[in-house]
Amino acid sequence: MIAIIDYGVGNLFSLKSSFASIGVEAVVTQDRETIEKSEKIILPGVGAFGDAIAKLNETTMAEVVKSEASKGKPIMGICLGMQLLFDKSYEYGEHDGLGLIKGEIRYIGEVIDKGLKIPHIGWNALKFTGEKSKIFKYLNDGDFVYFVHSYYGTDCIESTIATAEYSVPLTAAVCKNNVYGCQFHPEKSGDVGLKILKAFCEL
Repeated sequence: MIAIIDYGVGNLFSLKSSFASIGVEAVVTQDRETIEKSEKIILPGVGAFGDAIAKLNETTMAEVVKSEASKGKPIMGICLGMQLLFDKSYEYGEHDGLGLIKGEIRYIGEVIDKGLKIPHIGWNALKFTGEKSKIFKYLNDGDFVYFVHSYYGTDCIESTIATAEYSVPLTAAVCKNNVYGCQFHPEKSGDVGLKILKAFCEL
C-alpha cells in the first residue's frame, strides 16, 4: 500500500487515481500508523515552500517522513514535495527543509534566459545523469514529462538523476538512497509518468 501524505497541500486525488490506473492501492492519509504500515510514501505539494513546511511541521508529518526515511522506506517527493526534501529554500525568505537531500531551492529567474516565462510550465525532455535510476527503468532518455514550477533544486549534483532544459539544465529529479524527488508531475505526465510511478512501486 502507498501512503500519499495529506498535510493540506497537494494534488492528492489525481495521484491516487494514477496509482489506481496501474493497479496499486494508495491511500490519502495523515494518520501516522497508516503511514508507518505503508510500503512506500508519496510526499506531494503545490504552492509556497514556507507554508508547506509549516503545515508539515504542524501536522507532525515532517517527523514521520524523516523517521520512515531513516528506516529505509522508499519515499518520493513530487514538485513542491521534492523541494521540501532539500536542506533549505529561499522562496519568499529563508526556510529550512527536511534535510533528506543535500542542496538548496532557488528562483529559476536567477539562472534562465531573460524573457522566458516564469513559472516554467510545459513538457520537457528528461536527460538522465550518470547511471540510469531505478525509477526510470521503463523510460528512455529524452522522454517528456510535465513541469509547473518557479523554483528549482541547486547545489545537488551528487543526488541529481535527471535534468530538463529550460535555456539551462534544471534539476528534474533527485535520489539519495531510498529518497527520491521529481520536480515534474508524474500524475500529469501521461504514460511516461505512470511508468515512473510503476517503477517506484517496484522498488
